[in-house]
Amino acid sequence: MFETNKMIEQENLDVRTITMGISLLDCADTDLDVTCEKIYKKITTLAKNLVKTGEDIAKEFGVPIVNKRISITPISLVCGSCCKIPGDYVKVAKTLDKAAKEVGVNFLGGYSAIVSKGMTESDELLIRSIPMAMACTERICSSINVGSTKTGINMDAVRLMGDIIKDTAEQTKANDSLGCAKLVVLCNAPDDNPFMAGAFHGVSEADAIINVGVSGPGVVKYALEQMDKNAMAENGSNANFEVLCETIKKTAFKITRVGQLVAQEASKRLGIPFGIIDLSLAPTPAIGDSVADILKCIGVEHPGAPGTTAALAMLNDQVKKGGVMASSYVGGLSGAFIPVSEDQGMIDAVEAGALTIEKLEAMTCVCSVGLDMIAIPGDTPATTIAGIIADESAIGMVNQKTTAVRIIPVVGKSVGETVEFGGLLGYAPIMPVNTFSSERFVNRGGRIPAPIHSFKN
Repeated sequence: MFETNKMIEQENLDVRTITMGISLLDCADTDLDVTCEKIYKKITTLAKNLVKTGEDIAKEFGVPIVNKRISITPISLVCGSCCKIPGDYVKVAKTLDKAAKEVGVNFLGGYSAIVSKGMTESDELLIRSIPMAMACTERICSSINVGSTKTGINMDAVRLMGDIIKDTAEQTKANDSLGCAKLVVLCNAPDDNPFMAGAFHGVSEADAIINVGVSGPGVVKYALEQMDKNAMAENGSNANFEVLCETIKKTAFKITRVGQLVAQEASKRLGIPFGIIDLSLAPTPAIGDSVADILKCIGVEHPGAPGTTAALAMLNDQVKKGGVMASSYVGGLSGAFIPVSEDQGMIDAVEAGALTIEKLEAMTCVCSVGLDMIAIPGDTPATTIAGIIADESAIGMVNQKTTAVRIIPVVGKSVGETVEFGGLLGYAPIMPVNTFSSERFVNRGGRIPAPIHSFKN
């Protein structure tokens, strides 16, 4: 108990999110107005006490709960019968935003489509509505799954998403293209992810569920600092890798137990089944709450230095090994997030010249989730963005893991400038992008086949 209090008071331990997943499949109707009415009623009924419950638990247990969120069934599956033009989907987005504001959640995820093998007419309409939907709502997050290990990569969808990201940046340029911060393109998207912007409620889930995402980069950093301090006092050298791994595992266990407690309590009070704990180490812009700082504790001067990918792989593995012992149900992404704008240590590494997009891409081979919250020049071609999405999707497809791209071409800004997003989204230096063209590649169309090891039955 004393250890937990210390982690909360001095080491930035928090429960990053309680996310209520809600199935909207029973809200489908051929009439758009009826569908919107059903959606609004179901969300505001099931989630009416979500925020208060989270606040009560935080107060009673002394555990900070930073966000309360909602994830819904991918909306293209719900509204295929009633949405005939992109503007119809925008009306649904406004309804979702209104419901999110009514119940007081920070974000609502699930303005989504699953198009890893092909796009239905409903899927394409939703995708084409994203720029306008992101521009006219505050709390809606959108995700598009364009590939999977079982199906390959839908390159038509990848190419289209390059244009959609550019259009979203343009339509939200008054806010430094903030709409792109609420839009993510995924490969192997999980059905139970509580973290935004990629959260949606999978069709295999129950009618409603409670998922919790824990976070504790500061706790892990402090534990490693103390470990090396003790080792230096005993034998004059840093702890070896065996001791380091054991320290991370033990710390991850303690962090996850806090999340398990909160999840079970929220489930009981809301009368909604407990789903999963997501073990991900999720940083914030706060000093000391950084995954980058953990990597520096492990021994690299800055993230991006030789050894960074190995250090991150080890960190991710030990977090999972410690966390799975602390909860009966682990899911979501469960790894280490490496967003640029949300992690002061990552920002410092970019500004020092240690970290490039190419090195970040290599790091995503061994962590969750992918190229995250990266600001790039606003004049970056849509085909280049599509090429970046294809590369990241290929990593996920071949390695049987979730990968994603949340990239922000900030209109009117170029390399050397910074962009301020505010809150947990932080700020980011504009990073350079490879200027050689991928236009011929991404314009081929069709689908990249699934890898040979996908054929398991």
